[in-house]
Amino acid sequence: MLTIHAAELSPETAVLVDGATVAAVGPYKELAAAHPSAKVRRWPGILTPGLLNPYGRELLEGMYHPDPREAQGFGTEPIGGERARRILRADPSRSGPSARRGVQRLLAHGTVAVAGELTSRAVIDAVRGAGLAVGRRPDRLAGPASLSPTPLILLPGPTPGGPARFAVFDVADRAELVRRGAGTCVATVIGGRLMYRSR
Repeated sequence: MLTIHAAELSPETAVLVDGATVAAVGPYKELAAAHPSAKVRRWPGILTPGLLNPYGRELLEGMYHPDPREAQGFGTEPIGGERARRILRADPSRSGPSARRGVQRLLAHGTVAVAGELTSRAVIDAVRGAGLAVGRRPDRLAGPASLSPTPLILLPGPTPGGPARFAVFDVADRAELVRRGAGTCVATVIGGRLMYRSR
């Protein structure tokens, strides 16, 4: 089934998706006219290639991502350091669910690829299950591990015949994306599947 993803503020870079592959990239009006039966998903903001988060290991193996039902005991934010290690040592069965919740947090920040050597089977399975690509870690990292790292690392743009992997952010342009960060994500598509949507 063909799907056109079009963002309000980047109408010249709509993406036509056929299964897991990008079939075409171009102005929304041209794609819609050429493929009138395609399903259309309209988004606010801009469509981008999606982000590489270089802190995959730190965020997914070095942190515990609480279940919302654990909020009373653990809060709702990721837990790092010795406290995370204690939680996972006390109950190793928490590793898989924590990794899957961590991946969901990454997807909610427009992440389509992670970097950093992953060693935990639970984390590797969660990353593969979501279809996240695994890239090379930059030689120098500017800041601490974050779901919205500084600087943001955008991957190459979608190309016909390539994987249908991109994100949409509710910002006016890339300068605003850099200023406000990846928490402005409204949709993340990996392998042609809508893996995250904010509304």
